Amino acid sequence: MPEGDTVWQAARRLHDALAGQVLIRSDFRVPKYATVDLTGRRVLSTVPRGKHLLTRFEGGLTLHTHLRMEGAWKVYAAGERWRGGPGHQIRVILGTDHRTAVGYRLQVLELLRTTEEERAVGHLGPDLLGPDWDPERALANLRTDPARPLGEALLDQRNLAGIGNIYKSELCFLLGATPWLPVGALPADRAEKLPGLAHRLLEANRDRPVRQTTGLRHQDLFVYGRAPRPCLRCRTPVRVADQGDGSQERPTYWCPTCQTGPAPAPSAPQRWRERHRRTPT
Repeated sequence: MPEGDTVWQAARRLHDALAGQVLIRSDFRVPKYATVDLTGRRVLSTVPRGKHLLTRFEGGLTLHTHLRMEGAWKVYAAGERWRGGPGHQIRVILGTDHRTAVGYRLQVLELLRTTEEERAVGHLGPDLLGPDWDPERALANLRTDPARPLGEALLDQRNLAGIGNIYKSELCFLLGATPWLPVGALPADRAEKLPGLAHRLLEANRDRPVRQTTGLRHQDLFVYGRAPRPCLRCRTPVRVADQGDGSQERPTYWCPTCQTGPAPAPSAPQRWRERHRRTPT
C-alpha cells in the first residue's frame, strides 16, 4: 500500500497534467461506469486525502480512486508510448489535448457527486499532508485504544491518514519502540512527539524521488527492508516479522536492541541467516 507522500506526488502529477483542461477522451473500463462519458468537461483539480485521490470535474462530479497495493496513475504526453502495464490492467483513461492520464490496476474507482466526497473519505483521521492536519487530534485518536499495538494503530487511517508500512517501521524505530508495544505503554514524552515526527517525515519526503528518513548518504532507511543487515546505530541484525490484525499481515522491521517492547521471536530462516550472514557492509 502506498505511503501518503507517494499519493501526494501522484495527485500533483495529475493536477499539473489535467487541471484547467477540457477532456477530449474519457474511457472507463469497469462495468459499473462503462457508459460514463466525461468528454467535454473541464478538470478542476486533483487533491490527495490521506491515501485517496479526488479528481474533480465541472458539473459537480468527482472521481475517487485509491492505489492500494498495485495501482498507479501514469501521465503521458501526446503520442508517447504507454508503459504502465498491459491494456487489460487499465481501469480509466482521461485525456486532454496535451496529456493523457491512465489509471492502472485501480482497486478503488468510483464516480460521485463532489458534494458527497465525505462519504468516501470522511472516516479518515487528520491528513499528515493536508490542510486539516491536527496533531492533537491525531494523538487523541491513537490513544483511544491503549492496548492496541503501536504499528497497527499507526496504519489505521482513521487515527491519522498517510502512514503506510514503511513509515510505520521507521517511526517505531525513531521512537525507540517495537511495533508490538501497546500504544498506552509508549512513554508520554515519546507519544507527544509522535504526530510531529510523522508530519516532518512525510513533509520532508513529499518532493523527493527517493524516500529518506536517516539523513545519511547512501542509507535511505533505518530498518525497513534491511533484515538481516546490521542496524545503522548499534550493528545488531535488523529483524522482520509479519504484523497485522488478521485481515492483512505486513512485513515489519525493527532493531531488537534500539527498540524496546514485545516482539515475536525470529523465525527459523532468519536465525539461520543471522548465524551465516556475511561480514556487514
